[in-house]
Amino acid sequence: MKYMGANELRDTYLKFFEEKDHLKLESFPLVPKNDKGLLLINAGMAPLKPYFTGVQTPPRKRITTCQKCIRTGDIENVGKTSRHGTFFEMLGNFSFGDYFKEEIISWAWEFITETLAVPKDKLYVTIYLEDDEAFDIWCSKTDVDPKRIFRLGKEDNFWEIGVGPCGPCTEIHFDRGNGSITTVEEFLKASDEDRVVEFWNLVFTQFDKDEEGNYNKLAKPNIDTGMGLERIATIMQGVNNIFEIDTVKNIVKKVSELSAINYGDDAIKDISLRIITDHVKSVTMLISDGVQPSNEGRGYVLRRLLRRAARHGRVLGIKGLFLKDIVDSVVENYREAYPKLKEDKEYIEKIISLEEERFNETIDAGMNILAGYIVELEALKETVLKGEKAFKLYDTYGFPIELTEEILEEKGISVDKEAFILEMNNQRQRARSARGESSYMGSDENPINKIDASINTEFVGYFETEIEAKVVALADDKEMKGELVKGEKGYIVTDSTTFYAEMGGQVGDRGIIISESGEAYVYNTKKNVGGKIIHYVEVKSGNIKKDQKVSLKVEIDRRSNICKNHTATHMLHEALKEVVGKHVNQAGSYVDDERLRFDFAHFKGLTEEELERVETLVNRKIMGVFGVNTNLMTIEEAKNSGAMALFDDKYGDKVRVVSIGEFSKELCGGTHVKNAGEIGLFKIVGESGVAAGMRRIEAVTALNAMKYMEEKEKTLKEACNVLKCTEKDILKKIVSQSTEIKEKEKEILELKNKITSGAEGDILNSAKIIKGVKVISYALKDVDGNALRDLADKIRNKMESGVVVLVSNVNDKVNLIAMATKDAVESGVHCGKIIKDVAAIVGGGGGGRPDMAQAGGKNPENVTKAVETTFDIVEKLVK
Repeated sequence: MKYMGANELRDTYLKFFEEKDHLKLESFPLVPKNDKGLLLINAGMAPLKPYFTGVQTPPRKRITTCQKCIRTGDIENVGKTSRHGTFFEMLGNFSFGDYFKEEIISWAWEFITETLAVPKDKLYVTIYLEDDEAFDIWCSKTDVDPKRIFRLGKEDNFWEIGVGPCGPCTEIHFDRGNGSITTVEEFLKASDEDRVVEFWNLVFTQFDKDEEGNYNKLAKPNIDTGMGLERIATIMQGVNNIFEIDTVKNIVKKVSELSAINYGDDAIKDISLRIITDHVKSVTMLISDGVQPSNEGRGYVLRRLLRRAARHGRVLGIKGLFLKDIVDSVVENYREAYPKLKEDKEYIEKIISLEEERFNETIDAGMNILAGYIVELEALKETVLKGEKAFKLYDTYGFPIELTEEILEEKGISVDKEAFILEMNNQRQRARSARGESSYMGSDENPINKIDASINTEFVGYFETEIEAKVVALADDKEMKGELVKGEKGYIVTDSTTFYAEMGGQVGDRGIIISESGEAYVYNTKKNVGGKIIHYVEVKSGNIKKDQKVSLKVEIDRRSNICKNHTATHMLHEALKEVVGKHVNQAGSYVDDERLRFDFAHFKGLTEEELERVETLVNRKIMGVFGVNTNLMTIEEAKNSGAMALFDDKYGDKVRVVSIGEFSKELCGGTHVKNAGEIGLFKIVGESGVAAGMRRIEAVTALNAMKYMEEKEKTLKEACNVLKCTEKDILKKIVSQSTEIKEKEKEILELKNKITSGAEGDILNSAKIIKGVKVISYALKDVDGNALRDLADKIRNKMESGVVVLVSNVNDKVNLIAMATKDAVESGVHCGKIIKDVAAIVGGGGGGRPDMAQAGGKNPENVTKAVETTFDIVEKLVK
């Protein structure tokens, strides 16, 4: 058995199966498509599910891949065990109704024992308890010792997820120990102790499990295998930990350099080194595949991983931002398999820096909140922090529970861990509910998603807007149907169509479908999970029947406007590259008949000058009346011609390349104008940030652009009438009035300060003594928040000892503030609790620290009651 690096192993595996007539596909992005049940791709077969279910026809019956995967279910074990990681690569080979058990078992044994030269006396095989066929094949088609084959139950050697395709599996294991294992009991014990490691699972998908739990035989069984690249690399490199294989070890080394901590010197610090290594690797892959940090979904997974890595940097004593410095090592070790990482490196580093910086701010805020909790607990002489509060720190401020426990332990305080776990479980349940129930494909169980893969619709909408076609399928939300009648909503599939289905950011077409017996309005056009074009219809008269001949007519004016906006989107993309920088890449778009929206990677808002230059460049190219040409090419021909391709799109053998003169060239399946001059006018109407490192431009074209300009002109004229000036003088008039308003505001502020200063004596004289504590509760009028806070601070200083609560009615809203001296807090006064109860009386809420708190309310009619109640609240608090 020779040493093999991870990159060499990957290539060796893929080439082996290419020689067995498998089509090698590049890894799909980590973001799944048409799979509502998956947040992120978590297995090699996950992107291929449409081929297994028959809703899509695979490009070849034999496929092999090395698939990027993310799993966070065992995130708490990452770094602590030898085999857990959030990012991993899954080597796989798949058969869609072609070969079956005999071929894959033979090939698997050949690859392991001959290509990799793994010693046979180090290998064990497990099969499903009842799978005699697999046992016979292992014994007759390979030279494995039958004594090294163990039969296990359903839990270990049968693969199924709810209903749908499933079947028994056989697994291949490597023995890292010495001596022979002779019984199932010995094997299971060795497996539990990590002496025996499973590294390749061969799934025989031969059944279709129905809702009643019956296992129905598939007419064409499939093969689905998965071998963890990291697992096999540990075997081939003679190491026991996935963090010690060559590609990952190189990243660990970089983290060690940044932290000045040698890997292997300290077992506890090694955990942090491994967590940072794994998480930065995952974050790099996620960002490259278009995931942005956010507080929900896959964006939350990214944010959680990044913040967890940053937190462990603090544990190791790393100062400042450091995560971006690890990206270079990740790219260097993985760019051979994923060359896009190198292209995206600068962008990835910027996103990570922005998010790490934001985390540093939130974790500091979390420290302040935790400090407040500690003061409260100490004042109440309590030693357990409520689980709800620990969860709030975790959920709102990204504050790891371990850090909360560590800080509290120094103060002799613990966390109600059971309540914390309950909150965590509730959150997971909410997330599951938000995703909804799903099928094997993760899609809704709409009958239209189950159309047979053999049904195809020819799209002719690039050239025609009205055609004759045949209805090949009809359905409503419950079942496939023979007809749809007046008043019914449903779905129509035809053998050809001129309706464009929503894709690539372009909305679906609308129009009508007419048969000899009825008419239906097409209110949307989309593709189902199998990629079939579906017309969403409402029958307006008569009926539409299966197998009928029908006329399809697209709304021409709407399509025309969509085309203008789509072509303008391409021009905007190129203009941004020229004006802002070549790093600008499309991250998403939306094109309908009214406007266009374009999202792109950039790290700061565009200046007015940049926006003006972009807009002018697009309009100059429109006025150049360049022809818009479309050519079909192979993907390689397209890339060699300089055409831009979107980061997450999978392309077929032939692609459409849309060229706008010599200005723009992109791969695109959408509809476009024939000449750029048709767009007429391009106007940017908005630029904003949508996520860290992500900007959005919105624009209008043609008549909508003219309408936008006319509305602006109308507003300008109305403003001139109000200000009583000409358009030429409007700016001068606004500046003059702004200066005048500021002077008046200054006068008003000075008057307010005089009023509040004059009230100081009355406020101080209103003090009462409650259980030995001086208490002031006083109502004012028209004193804003800032002035109220300054006044309260002055009163507290002049009191020397006690608590002051001020309430002010301003514009039918209530401001409240409470401040207390140190000795008053020690006697039991807590401003946060006072203000919370007082604010409730005036219809508001708020809180704060023991020595200072503020709030607002919306019921000024209760101000007097709020003032009077303050004394009762203080009396209950004072010891």
